[in-house]
Amino acid sequence: MKKAIMYGAGNIGRGFIGQLFHMSGYDISFIDVNMAVVDKLNSDGQYPVYVTDKDGYKEYTVTGVHGINGRDNEAIAEAIADADIMATAVGVNILKFIAAPFAGGVRRRMEKGVEAPLNVIICENMIEADKYFASIVKENLNEAECEYFDTHIALVEPSIGRMVPATPKEISEQNPLAVCVEPYCELPVDKNAFKGEIPEIKNMVPFAPFDFFIRRKLFMHNMSHALTSYFGALKGYTYIWEAAGDAEVKLMALRALTESSRALSKEYGVPLDELLCFSENLINRFENKLLGDTIERVGRDTKRKLSENDRFVGAIRLCKKHGIAPMNILAGLAAGLHFGPEGDDSSIEIRNDAKENGVAHALSTWCGIDGDAELVARIESVYNSIAEGAKMSDIISSLQIY
Repeated sequence: MKKAIMYGAGNIGRGFIGQLFHMSGYDISFIDVNMAVVDKLNSDGQYPVYVTDKDGYKEYTVTGVHGINGRDNEAIAEAIADADIMATAVGVNILKFIAAPFAGGVRRRMEKGVEAPLNVIICENMIEADKYFASIVKENLNEAECEYFDTHIALVEPSIGRMVPATPKEISEQNPLAVCVEPYCELPVDKNAFKGEIPEIKNMVPFAPFDFFIRRKLFMHNMSHALTSYFGALKGYTYIWEAAGDAEVKLMALRALTESSRALSKEYGVPLDELLCFSENLINRFENKLLGDTIERVGRDTKRKLSENDRFVGAIRLCKKHGIAPMNILAGLAAGLHFGPEGDDSSIEIRNDAKENGVAHALSTWCGIDGDAELVARIESVYNSIAEGAKMSDIISSLQIY
Protein backbone atom coordinates (compact mmCIF):
# COMPACT_ATOMS: atom_id res chain seq x y z
CA MET A 1 0.00 0.00 0.00
CA LYS A 2 1.30 3.44 -0.95
CA LYS A 3 1.81 5.69 2.10
CA ALA A 4 0.65 9.28 2.45
CA ILE A 5 1.32 11.67 5.34
CA MET A 6 -1.14 14.46 6.07
CA TYR A 7 0.42 16.97 8.50
CA GLY A 8 -2.68 18.52 10.06
CA ALA A 9 -5.95 16.67 10.65
CA GLY A 10 -8.22 19.70 10.41
CA ASN A 11 -11.02 20.40 7.97
CA ILE A 12 -8.82 20.79 4.87
CA GLY A 13 -6.64 17.84 5.88
CA ARG A 14 -9.55 15.45 6.41
CA GLY A 15 -12.17 17.02 4.17
CA PHE A 16 -10.09 17.63 1.06
CA ILE A 17 -6.54 16.32 0.80
CA GLY A 18 -7.15 13.22 2.91
CA GLN A 19 -10.13 12.32 0.75
CA LEU A 20 -8.09 12.74 -2.45
CA PHE A 21 -5.29 10.56 -1.07
CA HIS A 22 -7.82 7.87 -0.20
CA MET A 23 -9.46 8.08 -3.64
CA SER A 24 -5.97 7.60 -5.11
CA GLY A 25 -5.25 4.39 -3.19
CA TYR A 26 -3.04 5.65 -0.36
CA ASP A 27 -2.88 4.52 3.26
CA ILE A 28 -3.00 7.82 5.21
CA SER A 29 -1.33 8.85 8.47
CA PHE A 30 -2.51 12.13 9.99
CA ILE A 31 -0.11 14.06 12.23
CA ASP A 32 -1.82 16.34 14.74
CA VAL A 33 -1.42 17.63 18.30
CA ASN A 34 -5.13 17.16 19.05
CA MET A 35 -4.93 13.81 20.79
CA ALA A 36 -8.70 13.35 20.82
CA VAL A 37 -8.60 13.42 17.01
CA VAL A 38 -5.48 11.23 16.83
CA ASP A 39 -6.96 8.62 19.17
CA LYS A 40 -10.26 8.60 17.30
CA LEU A 41 -8.47 8.10 13.97
CA ASN A 42 -6.58 5.14 15.44
CA SER A 43 -9.62 3.56 17.07
CA ASP A 44 -11.96 3.95 14.09
CA GLY A 45 -9.53 3.67 11.19
CA GLN A 46 -11.94 5.74 9.10
CA TYR A 47 -14.06 8.89 9.08
CA PRO A 48 -17.04 10.28 7.12
CA VAL A 49 -17.02 13.15 4.64
CA TYR A 50 -20.46 14.67 4.01
CA VAL A 51 -20.69 16.19 0.53
CA THR A 52 -23.53 18.71 0.18
CA ASP A 53 -26.10 17.69 -2.41
CA LYS A 54 -28.85 20.31 -2.83
CA ASP A 55 -30.93 19.88 0.34
CA GLY A 56 -29.03 16.89 1.76
CA TYR A 57 -25.69 15.14 2.03
CA LYS A 58 -23.93 12.29 0.30
CA GLU A 59 -21.68 10.39 2.70
CA TYR A 60 -18.20 9.32 1.62
CA THR A 61 -16.08 7.18 3.95
CA VAL A 62 -12.30 7.62 4.07
CA THR A 63 -10.74 4.34 5.26
CA GLY A 64 -7.22 3.15 6.01
CA VAL A 65 -6.36 6.11 8.22
CA HIS A 66 -4.09 6.39 11.26
CA GLY A 67 -3.17 9.12 13.74
CA ILE A 68 0.31 10.22 14.86
CA ASN A 69 0.94 12.35 17.94
CA GLY A 70 2.22 15.71 16.69
CA ARG A 71 4.55 15.92 19.70
CA ASP A 72 6.21 12.53 19.04
CA ASN A 73 9.15 13.61 16.90
CA GLU A 74 10.49 10.06 16.60
CA ALA A 75 7.21 8.74 15.21
CA ILE A 76 6.95 11.72 12.87
CA ALA A 77 10.46 11.22 11.52
CA GLU A 78 9.85 7.52 10.91
CA ALA A 79 6.55 8.18 9.12
CA ILE A 80 8.08 10.84 6.86
CA ALA A 81 11.02 8.56 6.10
CA ASP A 82 8.64 5.93 4.72
CA ALA A 83 6.18 8.24 2.96
CA ASP A 84 5.47 8.20 -0.76
CA ILE A 85 3.71 11.55 -0.74
CA MET A 86 2.89 14.19 1.85
CA ALA A 87 0.89 17.36 2.43
CA THR A 88 0.57 20.03 5.11
CA ALA A 89 -2.57 21.90 6.18
CA VAL A 90 -1.73 23.30 9.60
CA GLY A 91 -2.14 27.06 9.11
CA VAL A 92 0.58 29.56 8.22
CA ASN A 93 1.26 30.47 11.85
CA ILE A 94 1.89 26.83 12.76
CA LEU A 95 4.44 26.09 10.03
CA LYS A 96 7.27 27.36 12.25
CA PHE A 97 6.35 24.75 14.86
CA ILE A 98 6.44 21.81 12.46
CA ALA A 99 9.67 22.83 10.70
CA ALA A 100 11.96 20.97 13.14
CA PRO A 101 9.93 17.71 13.21
CA PHE A 102 9.71 17.81 9.41
CA ALA A 103 13.47 18.35 9.22
CA GLY A 104 13.82 15.26 11.41
CA GLY A 105 11.92 13.30 8.79
CA VAL A 106 14.19 14.58 6.03
CA ARG A 107 17.21 13.58 8.12
CA ARG A 108 15.77 10.09 8.67
CA ARG A 109 15.18 9.61 4.93
CA MET A 110 18.78 10.59 4.28
CA GLU A 111 20.07 8.20 6.98
CA LYS A 112 18.05 5.37 5.46
CA GLY A 113 19.45 6.15 2.03
CA VAL A 114 16.03 6.83 0.50
CA GLU A 115 16.61 7.98 -3.07
CA ALA A 116 12.96 8.35 -4.09
CA PRO A 117 11.87 12.01 -4.03
CA LEU A 118 9.21 13.14 -1.57
CA ASN A 119 6.70 15.60 -3.01
CA VAL A 120 5.01 17.67 -0.30
CA ILE A 121 1.88 19.69 -1.14
CA ILE A 122 1.93 22.83 1.04
CA CYS A 123 -1.77 23.64 1.59
CA GLU A 124 -1.36 26.91 3.46
CA ASN A 125 -3.12 30.21 2.79
CA MET A 126 0.00 32.15 1.95
CA ILE A 127 1.63 33.13 -1.33
CA GLU A 128 5.01 31.35 -1.65
CA ALA A 129 4.36 29.28 1.46
CA ASP A 130 6.61 26.67 -0.16
CA LYS A 131 9.61 29.01 -0.11
CA TYR A 132 8.88 30.15 3.43
CA PHE A 133 8.61 26.59 4.72
CA ALA A 134 11.79 25.53 2.93
CA SER A 135 13.72 28.38 4.57
CA ILE A 136 12.61 27.51 8.13
CA VAL A 137 13.12 23.76 7.63
CA LYS A 138 16.70 24.34 6.45
CA GLU A 139 17.43 26.21 9.67
CA ASN A 140 17.25 22.78 11.32
CA LEU A 141 19.51 20.96 8.82
CA ASN A 142 23.27 20.87 8.36
CA GLU A 143 24.97 21.47 5.01
CA ALA A 144 24.80 17.86 3.84
CA GLU A 145 21.18 17.54 4.91
CA CYS A 146 20.29 20.77 3.10
CA GLU A 147 21.85 19.35 -0.05
CA TYR A 148 19.74 16.20 0.35
CA PHE A 149 16.67 18.39 0.90
CA ASP A 150 17.32 20.34 -2.31
CA THR A 151 17.74 17.21 -4.42
CA HIS A 152 15.15 14.89 -2.87
CA ILE A 153 12.36 17.01 -1.34
CA ALA A 154 9.89 19.03 -3.42
CA LEU A 155 7.55 21.56 -1.82
CA VAL A 156 4.59 21.97 -4.18
CA GLU A 157 2.27 24.94 -4.04
CA PRO A 158 -1.45 24.23 -4.64
CA SER A 159 -4.54 26.39 -5.02
CA ILE A 160 -7.12 25.33 -2.43
CA GLY A 161 -10.53 26.16 -3.85
CA ARG A 162 -12.78 23.68 -2.06
CA MET A 163 -14.86 25.25 0.71
CA VAL A 164 -14.75 23.26 3.96
CA PRO A 165 -16.50 25.30 6.67
CA ALA A 166 -17.10 24.34 10.28
CA THR A 167 -19.02 21.07 10.62
CA PRO A 168 -22.62 21.54 11.83
CA LYS A 169 -23.08 20.66 15.49
CA GLU A 170 -25.64 17.94 14.83
CA ILE A 171 -23.13 16.10 12.62
CA SER A 172 -20.00 16.63 14.75
CA GLU A 173 -21.85 15.38 17.82
CA GLN A 174 -22.44 12.07 16.04
CA ASN A 175 -18.79 11.77 15.00
CA PRO A 176 -16.12 14.41 15.84
CA LEU A 177 -14.09 13.30 12.81
CA ALA A 178 -16.89 14.12 10.37
CA VAL A 179 -16.42 16.98 7.91
CA CYS A 180 -18.87 18.67 5.55
CA VAL A 181 -17.67 19.86 2.16
CA GLU A 182 -18.97 21.27 -1.10
CA PRO A 183 -18.99 19.07 -4.24
CA TYR A 184 -16.19 21.11 -5.92
CA CYS A 185 -13.08 18.97 -5.52
CA GLU A 186 -10.36 20.17 -7.93
CA LEU A 187 -6.76 20.62 -6.73
CA PRO A 188 -4.59 22.69 -9.10
CA VAL A 189 -0.87 22.32 -8.28
CA ASP A 190 2.41 23.76 -9.55
CA LYS A 191 3.49 21.32 -12.24
CA ASN A 192 7.06 22.61 -12.33
CA ALA A 193 7.65 22.11 -8.59
CA PHE A 194 7.56 18.30 -8.55
CA LYS A 195 10.65 16.14 -8.36
CA GLY A 196 10.62 12.86 -10.25
CA GLU A 197 7.43 11.49 -11.74
CA ILE A 198 4.31 13.44 -10.82
CA PRO A 199 2.18 11.16 -8.60
CA GLU A 200 -1.30 10.26 -9.80
CA ILE A 201 -3.71 11.92 -7.37
CA LYS A 202 -7.41 11.96 -8.13
CA ASN A 203 -8.64 15.45 -9.16
CA MET A 204 -5.11 16.93 -8.92
CA VAL A 205 -4.40 19.22 -11.88
CA PRO A 206 -0.69 19.97 -12.49
CA PHE A 207 -0.41 23.29 -14.34
CA ALA A 208 2.31 25.70 -15.46
CA PRO A 209 2.74 28.61 -15.18
CA PHE A 210 1.09 28.13 -11.81
CA ASP A 211 1.02 31.82 -10.97
CA PHE A 212 -2.25 31.99 -12.95
CA PHE A 213 -4.01 29.65 -10.51
CA ILE A 214 -2.63 31.49 -7.49
CA ARG A 215 -3.98 34.79 -8.79
CA ARG A 216 -7.27 33.27 -9.95
CA LYS A 217 -7.88 31.96 -6.43
CA LEU A 218 -6.88 35.23 -4.78
CA PHE A 219 -8.36 37.79 -7.20
CA MET A 220 -11.54 35.88 -8.02
CA HIS A 221 -12.55 33.36 -5.34
CA ASN A 222 -11.12 35.12 -2.29
CA MET A 223 -11.96 38.62 -3.51
CA SER A 224 -15.59 37.91 -4.40
CA HIS A 225 -16.11 35.81 -1.25
CA ALA A 226 -14.93 38.72 0.93
CA LEU A 227 -16.92 41.25 -1.11
CA THR A 228 -20.06 39.15 -0.60
CA SER A 229 -19.31 39.11 3.12
CA TYR A 230 -18.77 42.87 3.43
CA PHE A 231 -21.89 43.89 1.52
CA GLY A 232 -23.81 41.08 3.19
CA ALA A 233 -22.83 42.52 6.57
CA LEU A 234 -24.10 45.94 5.52
CA LYS A 235 -27.44 44.33 4.68
CA GLY A 236 -27.60 42.58 8.03
CA TYR A 237 -27.17 39.00 6.84
CA THR A 238 -25.62 36.27 9.00
CA TYR A 239 -24.69 33.68 6.39
CA ILE A 240 -22.85 33.86 3.07
CA TRP A 241 -25.61 31.97 1.29
CA GLU A 242 -28.06 34.70 2.27
CA ALA A 243 -25.85 37.45 0.88
CA ALA A 244 -25.01 35.50 -2.29
CA GLY A 245 -28.72 35.04 -2.93
CA ASP A 246 -29.41 38.77 -2.64
CA ALA A 247 -29.82 40.16 -6.18
CA GLU A 248 -27.89 43.37 -5.50
CA VAL A 249 -24.99 41.73 -3.70
CA LYS A 250 -24.83 39.05 -6.40
CA LEU A 251 -24.73 41.71 -9.12
CA MET A 252 -21.90 43.52 -7.37
CA ALA A 253 -19.93 40.28 -6.93
CA LEU A 254 -20.44 39.21 -10.55
CA ARG A 255 -19.35 42.62 -11.83
CA ALA A 256 -16.23 42.50 -9.66
CA LEU A 257 -15.51 39.00 -10.93
CA THR A 258 -15.90 40.22 -14.50
CA GLU A 259 -13.33 42.93 -13.86
CA SER A 260 -10.86 40.38 -12.49
CA SER A 261 -11.67 37.94 -15.31
CA ARG A 262 -10.83 40.51 -17.97
CA ALA A 263 -7.56 41.40 -16.25
CA LEU A 264 -6.49 37.77 -15.77
CA SER A 265 -7.42 36.95 -19.35
CA LYS A 266 -5.19 39.74 -20.64
CA GLU A 267 -2.36 38.86 -18.25
CA TYR A 268 -2.23 35.12 -18.99
CA GLY A 269 -3.97 34.67 -22.32
CA VAL A 270 -6.67 32.48 -20.76
CA PRO A 271 -9.98 32.60 -22.70
CA LEU A 272 -12.33 35.14 -21.13
CA ASP A 273 -15.33 32.82 -21.51
CA GLU A 274 -13.58 30.23 -19.32
CA LEU A 275 -13.09 32.77 -16.53
CA LEU A 276 -16.64 34.11 -16.81
CA CYS A 277 -18.01 30.58 -16.48
CA PHE A 278 -15.79 30.11 -13.42
CA SER A 279 -17.26 33.34 -12.00
CA GLU A 280 -20.86 32.18 -12.35
CA ASN A 281 -19.98 28.82 -10.83
CA LEU A 282 -18.36 30.57 -7.85
CA ILE A 283 -21.51 32.54 -7.05
CA ASN A 284 -23.59 29.38 -7.28
CA ARG A 285 -21.19 27.71 -4.83
CA PHE A 286 -21.49 30.64 -2.42
CA GLU A 287 -25.28 30.08 -2.39
CA ASN A 288 -24.83 26.56 -0.97
CA LYS A 289 -26.98 26.80 2.16
CA LEU A 290 -25.72 23.55 3.70
CA LEU A 291 -22.17 24.92 3.97
CA GLY A 292 -23.43 27.28 6.67
CA ASP A 293 -20.49 29.66 6.20
CA THR A 294 -20.94 32.90 8.12
CA ILE A 295 -20.44 36.50 7.05
CA GLU A 296 -18.20 37.04 10.07
CA ARG A 297 -15.85 34.11 9.34
CA VAL A 298 -15.41 34.92 5.65
CA GLY A 299 -14.84 38.64 6.17
CA ARG A 300 -12.77 38.68 9.35
CA ASP A 301 -9.17 40.00 9.57
CA THR A 302 -9.35 42.89 7.12
CA LYS A 303 -5.82 43.84 8.14
CA ARG A 304 -4.77 40.90 5.97
CA LYS A 305 -7.57 40.87 3.41
CA LEU A 306 -7.29 44.56 2.52
CA SER A 307 -3.49 44.55 2.55
CA GLU A 308 -1.25 45.62 -0.32
CA ASN A 309 -0.69 42.23 -1.97
CA ASP A 310 -3.96 40.55 -1.12
CA ARG A 311 -7.32 40.00 -2.86
CA PHE A 312 -8.63 43.53 -3.34
CA VAL A 313 -5.58 45.72 -3.85
CA GLY A 314 -3.83 43.07 -5.94
CA ALA A 315 -6.86 42.70 -8.21
CA ILE A 316 -7.25 46.48 -8.50
CA ARG A 317 -3.62 46.85 -9.57
CA LEU A 318 -3.85 44.06 -12.13
CA CYS A 319 -6.97 45.67 -13.59
CA LYS A 320 -5.32 49.06 -13.83
CA LYS A 321 -2.25 47.48 -15.45
CA HIS A 322 -4.46 46.36 -18.32
CA GLY A 323 -6.62 49.49 -18.55
CA ILE A 324 -9.66 47.95 -16.85
CA ALA A 325 -11.71 50.04 -14.44
CA PRO A 326 -11.96 48.06 -11.15
CA MET A 327 -15.04 49.93 -9.96
CA ASN A 328 -16.82 47.05 -8.24
CA ILE A 329 -13.64 45.65 -6.71
CA LEU A 330 -12.81 49.01 -5.15
CA ALA A 331 -16.39 49.19 -3.87
CA GLY A 332 -15.77 45.89 -2.09
CA LEU A 333 -12.64 47.36 -0.52
CA ALA A 334 -14.63 50.41 0.61
CA ALA A 335 -17.22 48.15 2.20
CA GLY A 336 -14.41 46.25 3.91
CA LEU A 337 -13.32 49.46 5.63
CA HIS A 338 -16.71 49.46 7.40
CA PHE A 339 -16.42 45.83 8.53
CA GLY A 340 -15.67 45.18 12.21
CA PRO A 341 -17.70 42.53 14.05
CA GLU A 342 -17.22 42.12 17.78
CA GLY A 343 -14.09 40.11 18.61
CA ASP A 344 -12.41 40.79 15.25
CA ASP A 345 -9.71 43.13 16.56
CA SER A 346 -7.88 43.35 13.22
CA SER A 347 -10.94 44.60 11.37
CA ILE A 348 -12.04 46.88 14.20
CA GLU A 349 -8.65 48.60 14.17
CA ILE A 350 -8.88 49.40 10.45
CA ARG A 351 -12.54 50.41 10.67
CA ASN A 352 -11.77 52.85 13.48
CA ASP A 353 -8.75 54.25 11.65
CA ALA A 354 -10.84 55.01 8.55
CA LYS A 355 -13.57 56.57 10.67
CA GLU A 356 -11.29 58.67 12.89
CA ASN A 357 -8.39 59.55 10.56
CA GLY A 358 -10.02 59.38 7.15
CA VAL A 359 -10.14 56.93 4.27
CA ALA A 360 -6.93 58.21 2.66
CA HIS A 361 -4.99 57.58 5.87
CA ALA A 362 -6.39 54.05 6.22
CA LEU A 363 -5.65 53.23 2.57
CA SER A 364 -2.08 54.45 2.93
CA THR A 365 -1.48 52.71 6.26
CA TRP A 366 -3.12 49.34 5.65
CA CYS A 367 -3.57 48.93 1.89
CA GLY A 368 -0.43 50.47 0.42
CA ILE A 369 -2.53 52.90 -1.66
CA ASP A 370 -1.17 56.42 -1.39
CA GLY A 371 0.02 57.59 -4.80
CA ASP A 372 -3.17 57.37 -6.85
CA ALA A 373 -5.39 60.33 -5.99
CA GLU A 374 -8.19 59.30 -8.37
CA LEU A 375 -8.35 55.76 -6.99
CA VAL A 376 -8.39 57.07 -3.40
CA ALA A 377 -11.18 59.48 -4.31
CA ARG A 378 -13.26 56.68 -5.86
CA ILE A 379 -12.90 54.46 -2.82
CA GLU A 380 -13.62 57.39 -0.51
CA SER A 381 -16.78 58.21 -2.47
CA VAL A 382 -18.19 54.68 -2.03
CA TYR A 383 -17.10 54.62 1.62
CA ASN A 384 -18.95 57.89 2.29
CA SER A 385 -22.06 56.68 0.48
CA ILE A 386 -22.14 53.63 2.72
CA ALA A 387 -21.55 55.75 5.81
CA GLU A 388 -24.45 58.00 4.83
CA GLY A 389 -26.78 55.02 4.49
CA ALA A 390 -27.15 55.09 0.71
CA LYS A 391 -29.22 52.35 -0.90
CA MET A 392 -27.28 49.53 -2.52
CA SER A 393 -29.01 50.27 -5.82
CA ASP A 394 -27.73 53.86 -5.72
CA ILE A 395 -24.18 52.67 -4.97
CA ILE A 396 -24.35 50.28 -7.92
CA SER A 397 -25.60 53.06 -10.19
CA SER A 398 -22.75 55.32 -9.09
CA LEU A 399 -20.05 52.92 -10.19
CA GLN A 400 -19.51 54.41 -13.62
CA ILE A 401 -16.53 53.49 -15.76
CA TYR A 402 -13.69 56.01 -15.60
